[in-house]
Amino acid sequence: MKQNKPFHLFGAVIATGLLSFSGVLIETAMNVTFPSLIQEFGVSTVEIQWVTTIYLLMISIIVPLSSYLNRNFSARTLFITANLLFSLGILINCYSPTFFLLLLGRFLQGIGTGIGLPLMFHIILTKAPIETRGMMMGLGTFTTSIAPAVGPTYGGLLSNLLNWRYIYIILMPFLVFSLILGLYSIPKEPRKEKQPIHFPGVFFLAVTFTFFIMALSAGSAVTFGLFLAVGIVGGLLFLRSNQHSTLLQLSVLKNRQFSFLLFSLLVYQALLLGLSFVLPNYLQIAAGFNASVAGMFMFPGALAGALLAPVSGRLLDKVGANKPILAGLFTAFIGVMLLALLLHTNSIVLLIGSHLVLMIGLGFSYSNLMTSSLNLLTQDQLSDGNAIVNTLQQFVGAVSTASVAAVFSFFQQKDGFEHGTASGATAVLFIFFFLLVASIFCAFVTLHKKRVTLSATDNPLCDAHK
Repeated sequence: MKQNKPFHLFGAVIATGLLSFSGVLIETAMNVTFPSLIQEFGVSTVEIQWVTTIYLLMISIIVPLSSYLNRNFSARTLFITANLLFSLGILINCYSPTFFLLLLGRFLQGIGTGIGLPLMFHIILTKAPIETRGMMMGLGTFTTSIAPAVGPTYGGLLSNLLNWRYIYIILMPFLVFSLILGLYSIPKEPRKEKQPIHFPGVFFLAVTFTFFIMALSAGSAVTFGLFLAVGIVGGLLFLRSNQHSTLLQLSVLKNRQFSFLLFSLLVYQALLLGLSFVLPNYLQIAAGFNASVAGMFMFPGALAGALLAPVSGRLLDKVGANKPILAGLFTAFIGVMLLALLLHTNSIVLLIGSHLVLMIGLGFSYSNLMTSSLNLLTQDQLSDGNAIVNTLQQFVGAVSTASVAAVFSFFQQKDGFEHGTASGATAVLFIFFFLLVASIFCAFVTLHKKRVTLSATDNPLCDAHK
């Protein structure tokens, strides 16, 4: 009798981790190339933001389906699908002669990442023995947290020394290796469940997210109003459809403390994606630096934020949520204020220092906000809460990118391309300044109303994926 092939956990995590790393890497790597893309394809600032927005939009639509996909399809099938879709998108972007094909490639990459990223954690949490699960989760988290640190530098150096297409070309051998390793490590497994997908809920969610983003990119008040109206109608139809066959369990948002900490987390998400658009574009267009400098600028802060994430988790275990989260939020607030005040000095040293302060604050509080918000839910709400958190993170990232591009476009039309970029960057930084004030208020109210603690052995992030 033929025996089933064994599941090679470490190989599976490396294979899915490479795919996830590649997805997060190019999410930030492409932002550095926007000035070059604007010239090459003859598009506007509002149009170029779709390179990032369409990618995040597709992830935000696919992530809510991860629970359904994991129940109805084997890990092997999902991995192969994610890898091939992502690789096809990469291949298209290696040669895309038109802006439409560039967006098509990003569209396919978003679907692949939306399937592959949750799959990596699903494999860890269902296949790893309890005694090694923490190490494997750490490996998976490190994979996705180090990529944003490397992305801008990777994109800036390649686009300056070679061509922006090499951002994709160099990834192809790694994706081929990932596919071969995944085919070896992830065996065929039968699926016990076969449930029909609730297409109306998925369709209305996609309409809602897409048309809200399109409204932010609208070129006139009439178009804005039309797209916004379609988005609102889609949202209402999604809420109605979601009552009959639940895609996202929105009742968890009735927990006010969870919603307040979620708001703080989403402000950070908007800040991260917004600044990854603002700063590289400002440094190249207004300050006159090349793409390599713009990419290297982001590296110290992003690396500090990634390395501090596990340290902040240990602080959470030892002293609770209050101190690391509030100290981190306040530090990030100081960093944004310094960036806003020092931006027009064009001193790369002062700006790197200000960005480093911001990212140190984020490193101490970002992951702890996610953990603490989920810790406020009951055990049976954790899976739904985690799905909502991940979905809104991607959607807010897309909204932030589109909004920042709209602000840039407004000032560029008003003050000219170069001076408008400088004015738009300042305006965006002050918007984030006030959002962080609101974020600090929400976190302060929540954390002092109910003391949030979490031990290392009772992590809802792990339970949420089970």
